Amino acid sequence: MAKEYKGASIAIGFEMKRCIHARNCYLKLPRVFDPDRRPWVDPDAASAEEIAAMIRTCPSGALTFRRLDNAADEATPGINRVSVQENGPNAFHGNLVVAGEAMTRATICRCGKTKNPPYCDYSHVDAGFIATGEPPETGKDAPGEDPGEELIILGHENGPIEARGALEVTSGTGRRVHRGTRAFLCRCGHSNNKPFCDGSHKRVGFEMPGD
Repeated sequence: MAKEYKGASIAIGFEMKRCIHARNCYLKLPRVFDPDRRPWVDPDAASAEEIAAMIRTCPSGALTFRRLDNAADEATPGINRVSVQENGPNAFHGNLVVAGEAMTRATICRCGKTKNPPYCDYSHVDAGFIATGEPPETGKDAPGEDPGEELIILGHENGPIEARGALEVTSGTGRRVHRGTRAFLCRCGHSNNKPFCDGSHKRVGFEMPGD
């Protein structure tokens, strides 16, 4: 459950289990987010608009916000997207439902080592996971009728992540790799067709609980 830090104009939510410790918040807005301070979040140290703009860039979705000044809360983007990170996770942004929970941003493990499935917990660093963030294009370009529809993300027991709904898969630099309405993404770390599943989880005896 997210912890909330309430200020005069904005309430900041933080869910530790989803944080990948990218330090994005501290590097961009240190007067609000300082891990060496207690409490580490000060929602009145910057304008609500500055804070909201920074939180929208949080890759993991661990940070959320709720406006208390009648301004708009975070809206979902028009296109559901997953960005393949170099030697790292799949970063989703869109109208997401992950393991039954609605959200707009989530980083999903693809190295197979996370202790917090389906989310990335930076285990790929210690594991020395190597996988390109610039995979080749699949040649599939079949957009859904409603690009902003729900994207349901499910982890299959001992198998891949299924993304069900209109989705663009992009490289880490934003180049389109694939567009469709269903994708099975590797989360065992052994596929020879990353970021997509090729059945290697069966060969390596991958074990991970499903949703």
